[in-house]
Amino acid sequence: MPKRGKTYRSSVAEYDKTQQYDIDEAMELVTKTAKAKFDETVEAHFRMGVDGRHADQQIRGAIVLPHGTGNTKRVLVFAKGPKATEAEEAGADYVGAEEMAQKIQKEGWFEFDAVIATPDMMGVVGRLGKLLGPKGLMPNPKSGTVTMDVAKAIQETKAGKVEYRLDKTNIIHCPIGKASFGKEKLEENFNALAQAIIKAKPAAAKGQYMKSVVVASTMGPGVKINPQKIGAQ
Repeated sequence: MPKRGKTYRSSVAEYDKTQQYDIDEAMELVTKTAKAKFDETVEAHFRMGVDGRHADQQIRGAIVLPHGTGNTKRVLVFAKGPKATEAEEAGADYVGAEEMAQKIQKEGWFEFDAVIATPDMMGVVGRLGKLLGPKGLMPNPKSGTVTMDVAKAIQETKAGKVEYRLDKTNIIHCPIGKASFGKEKLEENFNALAQAIIKAKPAAAKGQYMKSVVVASTMGPGVKINPQKIGAQ
């Protein structure tokens, strides 16, 4: 196991690693223990009581966080004709069709943080599945990134829309803002995300839905949240 730095060890000393905290206490601790020289991103990690290997137990969706993520996303839109013009006017960073797909395939170009596509472009985008999928960039109707309303999708993405989805270990990892946001804004973002995940509960899910929840800043230690204190599960 790698040796932890002095700053990390001093952060750990400020709280009880084994304790499960209320949401407000956890947000206070995660901002207090974010001691890097840059503005650390705060992420929430939900270990879910489902089995993602089964299609009827998948959890996926998207939400615009009340206070955004603190990051400005570069948006690539696959569209043609009037929809391409609409995307450009709505502030997309890159707009195109087959030529963009070739740029990604042949040049390994990935200077974007989100991908939006109109439904008619999914034949082109689908061929990029093996490249976009592992990076979490593949457009999907459930997350609102396959749509004819490209202007709305761009606006939401730029405003702080985050996608949440179950990974292979049945954990959802999602950013909820920056350490500089402070306790209150992080708490509001966390609650919005948690409620969205609760609403997305699969009908096939049995037993305890959220098994454990941890929040942590980029360089800081994980702070446990009592899952029983999170909304109406």
